[in-house]
Amino acid sequence: MSLSRRAVLKAGVVAGGGLSLGWQLGSARAALPGQLSAFVQIAADGAIRITAHQPEVGQGVRTSFPMMIAEELDVDWAQVTVVPAPGDRAVYGMQLAGGSMATPTQFERMRRLGAAARAMLVQAAATAWGVPAAEISTGSAMLRHKPSGRSARYADMASAAAQLKAPDPKTVTLKDPGQFRILGRRVPGVDNGKLVSGQPLFGIDARVPGMAYAAFAKSPVFGGKLKRANKAAALAVPGVKAVIDIAERRDLKAEIDVPLPGIEVLPQGIAVIATSTWAALRGRDALACEWEGGDAAFQSTLAWEAAAAKALKDGPQKPGFINHGDAPAKLAGAARQVTADYAYPFIAHAALEPMNCTAQVTDGKCTLWLSTQTPEDARRMVAVALGIKPADVTLHLMRSGGGFGRRLMNDVAVEAAVIAKAAGVPVKLTWDRAQDFAHDWLRPGGWHRLAAGLDAKGDIIAWHDHFISFGRGGNFDPPASIDQSLFPAGVIKDYRADVSVLPIASTLGWLRAPINNAFAFVTQGFIDECAHAAGRDTLEYRRALLGPPRAIPMAAEGGAEGAENSGTPYHTGRMRRVVDEAAVMARWGRKLGPRTGLGIAFHFSHLGYFANVVEASVNDAGDVKVHKIWVAADVGQQIINLSGAENQVQGSVIDALGAALGQRISFADGAVEQVNFGDYSLARMNDAPAVEVKFISTDFPTTGLGEPAYPSLAPALAGAIFQATGKRLRQLPFDTSQLKA
Repeated sequence: MSLSRRAVLKAGVVAGGGLSLGWQLGSARAALPGQLSAFVQIAADGAIRITAHQPEVGQGVRTSFPMMIAEELDVDWAQVTVVPAPGDRAVYGMQLAGGSMATPTQFERMRRLGAAARAMLVQAAATAWGVPAAEISTGSAMLRHKPSGRSARYADMASAAAQLKAPDPKTVTLKDPGQFRILGRRVPGVDNGKLVSGQPLFGIDARVPGMAYAAFAKSPVFGGKLKRANKAAALAVPGVKAVIDIAERRDLKAEIDVPLPGIEVLPQGIAVIATSTWAALRGRDALACEWEGGDAAFQSTLAWEAAAAKALKDGPQKPGFINHGDAPAKLAGAARQVTADYAYPFIAHAALEPMNCTAQVTDGKCTLWLSTQTPEDARRMVAVALGIKPADVTLHLMRSGGGFGRRLMNDVAVEAAVIAKAAGVPVKLTWDRAQDFAHDWLRPGGWHRLAAGLDAKGDIIAWHDHFISFGRGGNFDPPASIDQSLFPAGVIKDYRADVSVLPIASTLGWLRAPINNAFAFVTQGFIDECAHAAGRDTLEYRRALLGPPRAIPMAAEGGAEGAENSGTPYHTGRMRRVVDEAAVMARWGRKLGPRTGLGIAFHFSHLGYFANVVEASVNDAGDVKVHKIWVAADVGQQIINLSGAENQVQGSVIDALGAALGQRISFADGAVEQVNFGDYSLARMNDAPAVEVKFISTDFPTTGLGEPAYPSLAPALAGAIFQATGKRLRQLPFDTSQLKA
């Protein structure tokens, strides 16, 4: 995929801008009595319904976004019922879960939606009572006119308010944050009751009358062609009703003039239609498909490792890809040089809810029940595949059982729609875990050969990196790239990055804190090595590296592909503060037990400043035990839901812990070798340490939380392991066999 994440996310924001800027409340305005906007409806019985329009992938927006509206609407949270929205950009504007962008781009908009609805209710009361609107106060869904003693429920004025022209959003009055009664508090997730009681919420829970179940056999090698299959054996499986050829391999990217993420090619394959998912999967396996060829047949982890080693030996394909100052000269004149090689593998998103979609195609229209991070893109891609208009695709936006960037891509929706059309009945298509790994849009692997020049005090005066990753036509795929704004740019003046590109045919994608999630391990780990070489404490060394508080014009660390941080100054003082706070939380410098260590790392991504401290021990057998993780964060002036915010940070570091200790995707003969969680380990409950989180409030705009806590976990853990054992781990996932006493 050549489309950059910046383009994907920016397109989502711009396409939704009409609603945000023009305050078009959409056709939903007149749908129900008391409908003040597409987001707020107050019924005659007093029920207050607030629509949650953003995709819920576990980040808590189904709770936090209605909280923003409710705060400015001036109601009690207990009075609110949250209603999930369908996928419909024309009504709701941008609907996107990605890039930690939802909160920073929608925070003010949601508040103004609530404030506008409150203003309409106030105006309706003022008209009914014949008094100035300025004399009316609100609170707990009540309107009060103190001079006359009159009062009314919001419900009493809602129908009249719904007939009024919506105010200009720029003119509505917002609360001072000191007046907040909902925002910043701990609010349980609105879905919690359903989650713990197993009620239907997720895409995989969807049920449609007359629905059949489908499995799709396709080549495990990207672009492979079907050689033979035993359809009779599949039809003999109990519960299998039909076997359908999806014979055409279509390049959908060539059929649309607007770049979209999600699927470039509809693969050739065979769909099995059955009375249950289990029967469909058994029927698919009974096909015993044989495949040949494929664009990715050359792919091999062993071959790539050999190619990377050769590139490191022979020199870069593109010298000076990034070149600030004169790093070679400074390295040559340094009092000391430090060198190291780092590496990290492909990893999968591995969302616990497998990829699935329920689709119904009738009379030239399609209905989808889908867990997705990009609902509008799903509608458009399905429309292309079916040859219909996007307006003829209805999408029921279901809660996702994990996304992490995987559900930015809607390949499963396209497959389900095409199969449903061919089958003539609604179908639920489900991928098993082997397909999920084989056809994921993987986080790419990479290699770094680093050299740093230290002055007489041990400070870093030059930094050189030979970086190797993957791409096509000699250029990096966007998820595999290196950006001018990545650390150490701006912090270390003399910095050079040479690069080499290895060929790949499989799809690469964006995984939680993309690019940052790998680069932070490398850069922060190497800072530890430089500190050790200089004979200095790693905390003190980082403080010195950050230097005095200042704003570096370029997003100096973790800018990644630039969508989140581009043009944003990097404030060393903000980072220094979270580093200091994390150290205080963990009581840095205290005496520890045998083979126990503390490690620290910091990183800036998605406009968030984060520092992690990890305490870990290593037993004589080399087993790593993480005892506790401390996280200090600066994400601006306002935490929306303290409970949800803490959960986001905790989930990020546990996610990163699993990647550090056991996640690796490998290729052989063009195909992914891992098939299930037996050979791709997620962090389990008994592995999960206590995670203590502290947010530092600043005067900067509120930013997102879905991603920036992830990157600094792995290097902090590596630092703790080094302090515990004296052994430096430079490759992910960690090979703990090296740690035996």
